[in-house]
Amino acid sequence: MSLESGKTLGGVGAIFIAIGSVFPPLSLVGIILVLVAMRRLADYYEEKGIFDNALWGFIFGIISVVGAIIVFFLLIFSGAIWSVTTGFALPFAIGSIIAAIVIWFVFSLLQAIYYRRAFAMLSEKSEEKMFDTAGLLLLIGAILTIILIGALVSLVAWILVAVGFFAIKTLPTPLPPLAPPQAPTASTEKIYCQYCGTENKSDAVFCKKCGKKMVEA
Repeated sequence: MSLESGKTLGGVGAIFIAIGSVFPPLSLVGIILVLVAMRRLADYYEEKGIFDNALWGFIFGIISVVGAIIVFFLLIFSGAIWSVTTGFALPFAIGSIIAAIVIWFVFSLLQAIYYRRAFAMLSEKSEEKMFDTAGLLLLIGAILTIILIGALVSLVAWILVAVGFFAIKTLPTPLPPLAPPQAPTASTEKIYCQYCGTENKSDAVFCKKCGKKMVEA
């Protein structure tokens, strides 16, 4: 896959992630496209860390969502059992919500840290500084994720990522150096006999027709 294809996949994927704030399933498609793009760009720039850090960010993002859901339902289930025997369900419900939020926050923060590393490396290699800014905003958005402004900051970050992908400059392919003109060899040059006018090679001593000795010019 060419650099242009990687840029396009990354840009479209980042747009999908931004739209995913409204339609979550689209966000998963977007992050997969971004991962593919990061792999291609890591190969192009010969920097393995670009993809590795992006992959860890993706893994921690999945853990943050799945882990929070699992913990939430486990604690709710245990709270329901406890309420049947004691009649106190409210503390378990509150505890389950707090535990789920903590897990989600911690792994979301790890996700942002690794995405920041990946985009910082990509910014250095591509010389597109917008990636570095976007990575910083993703980290700030993760820190502020408890309040609504965090989601807004993350949305802006992914928009900047999309712009950054499309703005990556493709280096022109250098043209091969021109070969220096070759001087004609002695065997290809011609001289003419001063007696009969016959064409002879430049290194001929006698005319090939009349046999007389050639006179050097």
